[in-house]
Amino acid sequence: MTNSGPVALPVAMITGAAKRIGAAMACKLHNEGYRIIIHYGHSKDDAFALAEKLNSQRPDSAACLQANLCNSDEVKALGKKALDVWGQLDVLVNNASSFYPTPVGDISEDDWDSLVGSNVKGPLFLSQALAPALETNKGCIINMVDMHIDRPLPSHSVYLIAKSGLASLTQSLAIDLAPNVRVNGIAPGAILWPEREMDDAEKDKLLSSIPLGELGTPEDIANTLSFLVSAPYITGQIIYVDGGRGLHTGASA
Repeated sequence: MTNSGPVALPVAMITGAAKRIGAAMACKLHNEGYRIIIHYGHSKDDAFALAEKLNSQRPDSAACLQANLCNSDEVKALGKKALDVWGQLDVLVNNASSFYPTPVGDISEDDWDSLVGSNVKGPLFLSQALAPALETNKGCIINMVDMHIDRPLPSHSVYLIAKSGLASLTQSLAIDLAPNVRVNGIAPGAILWPEREMDDAEKDKLLSSIPLGELGTPEDIANTLSFLVSAPYITGQIIYVDGGRGLHTGASA
């Protein structure tokens, strides 16, 4: 009998994977046997610390790549570098996202470039660059959307335009890349407290808008990612992981 050698482990690239939800998703897939490409924008120290942690658990199983997802040339180069790491790609998670308010009257073109660039332009061109490799391995793309595309968040019009575009892109790519690449989305609700300061009254108001009565965790998102990656007959779907918050009228940040 011919010995064909060990089977290569699958490879996943997660954008914005250095910390928070991105890091939780990276750890989840790594624990399930994936080699992980950790993309980062500015969080270099966090990215390399995560890679060191994962490589200590399994040698040569994590690598870091930097790129500005608002820059088309850097996105194209990121796609090439990702394939140079281990020569394949099985899962692409478009997680990186700029998020901040843009009150009407104060919106600038820089706001547009940053929010649309990171949330829909980058995912579009990165998916396009990596589609051939994903097709070869019958891989999948997971886009991180937002429950607020259905429940507008005050003063976040540009961000929501971008996330709504990403939701539409998810369904379009599911058709365009079928049958060899599945494309799905995850729409988180309140998973972690915002990085901005919140007083107790704001926190209580937020929790009261969630039928399940508590924040979600990054692991809730990571578990949903794991499900979608391993669900061969699901494509073009967006799963809301929001504790039922999208059902609550008047949901706000």
